[in-house]
Amino acid sequence: MAQRHSLVGLTVLALLTVRPSHPYELHRFIIDTHKDYVTGLPRSLYHAVERLVRDELIVPAKTDREGRRPERTVYEITDEGREELATQLCRLLEKPEPDRRGFVAGVSLLGCLPPGEAQRALRGRAATIEGMLAGMDAHMRAMAGSGMPEILMVEVEYEHAVHTAELDWIRRFLDRLDKGELDWPTTAAVEP
Repeated sequence: MAQRHSLVGLTVLALLTVRPSHPYELHRFIIDTHKDYVTGLPRSLYHAVERLVRDELIVPAKTDREGRRPERTVYEITDEGREELATQLCRLLEKPEPDRRGFVAGVSLLGCLPPGEAQRALRGRAATIEGMLAGMDAHMRAMAGSGMPEILMVEVEYEHAVHTAELDWIRRFLDRLDKGELDWPTTAAVEP
């Protein structure tokens, strides 16, 4: 992925919009909420926290100690971190990529965006997918009369089915949003 930060880092930013936390709490929250697109825990989480601190997207807020346990640094997101989160989430939501984990992550963290920004990104994705489907349809029609064995085009049929299902989901989700059927957190990122 060409993003500035990994999906792990993006998830850390999103979780810190809920409340300041230390890495162990973040690790537990990722596991408890089944953010299965996050891999390599716990090492990837600690590396992501280091990078986010280095880039000043999160900052240490305080250090806690419970009983005999080692000290734990609690981090909070900065304004720059909120902007980065919103930018990266919009990119994940709007632009279809062959690796669908980014979209799954974007959907999982969707509540970090204001509803209007999420709708714009998803509508952009829907328009792109519609164009891709039209291109696939034209390609399959052209190949149908070519005499090429149909089995050589099954991957295009498969991709068409996957994109169609995704487009259907996006349309239903946007319809639910338009009708006000979804609760939206009040802690969403700042409108750009």
